[in-house]
Amino acid sequence: MAARTANLFGQASITDPIPSSSAFGTPVHPIPTKQTLNASSPSVLPISLPPATLRPLAFRTFTKKHNLTLTSSALQAIATFIGTHCGSGWREEGLAEKVLDETAKAWKKNGGGVIVPGEGSELTTVLRGIEGCMVGGRVLPQRALSRQVSLLSGPGLPAAANGRPASLRRDDSQGSLGLNALELQEDEEEEVEEEKSKDPRNWLRVVDAFEQPQLTYNATQKHFEVAGKRPSLLPDPSHRTALIRDRYQVVHQRLLRNEAFQTSAVAVSRAKSLQHSSPKIVMPQQAYKLTPIANLLGRSGSTHVLLGLLGNSPTGTLILSDLTGSIVLDLQYARPVPEDGAWFAPGMMVLAEGLYEEEGSSAGPGLAGDGGVGGTIGGKFHVVSLGGPPCERREVTLGVSSIDKSGSSIAGGGFGWVDFLGVGSERANGPTMRNLEKKVWEKQDSTASVPGKSRMVILGEVNLDNAKTLEALKQILGVYAIEPAGHTPLSFILIGNFTRYAVLAGGGSGGSVEYKEYFDSLASVLSDYPSILDDSTFVFVPGDNDPWASAFSAGAAAVLPKRGVPELYTSRVKRAFATANAEAEKAAGKTKKGEVIWSTNPTRLTLFGPAQELVVFRDDLSGRLRRKGLRFRKFEEPRDPEVTAISEPIDHNLIIGQQAQMAQVDMAVDQTIEDAESGVPEPKAKESSKSEAVSDLHTARKLVKTVLDQGYLSPFPLTNRPLLWDYGSSMSLYPLPSALVLMDPEAPPFALTYEGCHAMNPGALVVPGKRGVAQWIEYDTRTRKGKTRDVRF
Repeated sequence: MAARTANLFGQASITDPIPSSSAFGTPVHPIPTKQTLNASSPSVLPISLPPATLRPLAFRTFTKKHNLTLTSSALQAIATFIGTHCGSGWREEGLAEKVLDETAKAWKKNGGGVIVPGEGSELTTVLRGIEGCMVGGRVLPQRALSRQVSLLSGPGLPAAANGRPASLRRDDSQGSLGLNALELQEDEEEEVEEEKSKDPRNWLRVVDAFEQPQLTYNATQKHFEVAGKRPSLLPDPSHRTALIRDRYQVVHQRLLRNEAFQTSAVAVSRAKSLQHSSPKIVMPQQAYKLTPIANLLGRSGSTHVLLGLLGNSPTGTLILSDLTGSIVLDLQYARPVPEDGAWFAPGMMVLAEGLYEEEGSSAGPGLAGDGGVGGTIGGKFHVVSLGGPPCERREVTLGVSSIDKSGSSIAGGGFGWVDFLGVGSERANGPTMRNLEKKVWEKQDSTASVPGKSRMVILGEVNLDNAKTLEALKQILGVYAIEPAGHTPLSFILIGNFTRYAVLAGGGSGGSVEYKEYFDSLASVLSDYPSILDDSTFVFVPGDNDPWASAFSAGAAAVLPKRGVPELYTSRVKRAFATANAEAEKAAGKTKKGEVIWSTNPTRLTLFGPAQELVVFRDDLSGRLRRKGLRFRKFEEPRDPEVTAISEPIDHNLIIGQQAQMAQVDMAVDQTIEDAESGVPEPKAKESSKSEAVSDLHTARKLVKTVLDQGYLSPFPLTNRPLLWDYGSSMSLYPLPSALVLMDPEAPPFALTYEGCHAMNPGALVVPGKRGVAQWIEYDTRTRKGKTRDVRF
């Protein structure tokens, strides 16, 4: 018996100096434990488990529960492991689910990535650890503790007289000490998670344009999928066509999901029966149908609704193109819908309703582009109404019809399972992240007098070569530096251009040495506010004047997306953050450090996974739209009576107009809810100032509606605004983000909501035309509203 007890602790041989006999009256008693440790393990008959059979259970555990993705090789390895160690009870007894759950937890605890590969030793190491904790196909934590204790009782540890290690004197030491250690470890992990959940910066992530998953829409299977090939800066010419085709297909499927374009067989049959029984009954308006351009042939004199891409033909005429062909447009009698409510320019997707006129009744074929050459069908399309495709709310796209008080979402259709940014999908992580967001904000003791940590400070047009900019930065940072500890804003977003003129192109801002000195001056300003640097995330978004693109573009429209400021110029700023973090760690022992991120243009910030998304984009949008936009006739102008000879009476109450009016009402309602926080200062004295403010608000609404209806940050021809063809997905605004920052120095500052997306423009940091005034946007991630602020310096 003594020998068996000694073998339990791994001793090779026992030489007891005091023998156990009746003369000494020292009988050996077995060690009392809560379980019999040397009991024989139940045998498991291995089986061959196909990976396809295990795939549904592995998907629910790894993807839905732990937000991990299994590769085929990893699934094969796990299936083989479960079949060997769980046997036929993997499904009936629920053994496989526990193994999968423990494997996923161990993988995340070891710092594994989102994708679990089968190659390499990482997964093999995790499975070996799980194997040592299994008894009869079940994972037992106590078993893991006993293995750890047995490892501690090796030959290097001193042994007591009874054969046990000196570190385990009491008979119940293994059970009590092991369980207490387990509970203590769990309590420490809970405390770490509790402390981590208090700071929302732990859930803030910056996704630049080159790290974002490049997705394409599969029109056949009607879902998004990752691009098959790795993105390249010099792709094949076919990728240019694929970029435009993907834009069209996304807008087309979005339009078909709109209720106005969905037909109901029951409603149609009921309408016909009612009209047959009583012709005087006014029938409801039927659903609208899109007509492919190629189907216009042979249908002269009929009205249609077309969806296509505005463009210019080689001869200079305006054409509309879709996947089937192109047709020349006649905008002589066209009405924009809504009136002066959006921009229409070549490169945009538009809805056009009008009359098709065949080639024979017009001026005849020629070089005007209506001769049926190059995919352009003969004839013209006389546009009566022209409008943008209706916008789709983020909740509709992601299939979240409603959210209850607990944060759980009621799923509908849509693309809720698609991970658009690499931070998890809405259906997998959305409810969990919203509950976490609610808990984090509840712990923030934010009041009206003490602002919370939920704010983001957005600064635009930070020209470092202007001395007034540095003075304005000092004043703004001083405003937030005097706030109580723990209430520093979540993030500071500094948007370029960081110089007034193009760098490295012989402009007035100098060259590479001067550009480095500008950021060195910025570093000296930031170093005066260490309490902000060690408790916030600074994000820098470049403009067209920043290197390296400005070296050959000379400040003109550079290719998008644009990489961040090179590290060559940012060393002093990084050093300022490192110094502030070191001082904070030494003084207060802070573990979460401030950081600076040099991101791309555009860039995206996510907060609590898919719960919130903020898009930041720097471009002179309003100026380009004014130069390239189409001009229409005024309604008051008399129309040519000859139009009646080629057209039949057309109902102008079009779906384009209805959708645009609905969108305009939505924007007005949101503006009223925000209590007129449009970012335009309320005039107090002169009527001229009041009319100017109204004009600025109209300009802001017009810009926001144009961009969000297009669902694209750069709806221009590639000749006017070049794009990297393989990174076109980074320019997409589908689904709509929670907030959008359109940094345009030529547009007035604003903060308004359209279709659930809060759009903002901070304007230039130093207000032009006003002496000593700095302005910026303060966005609250809790209320998802922004407001303009200004200060004198």
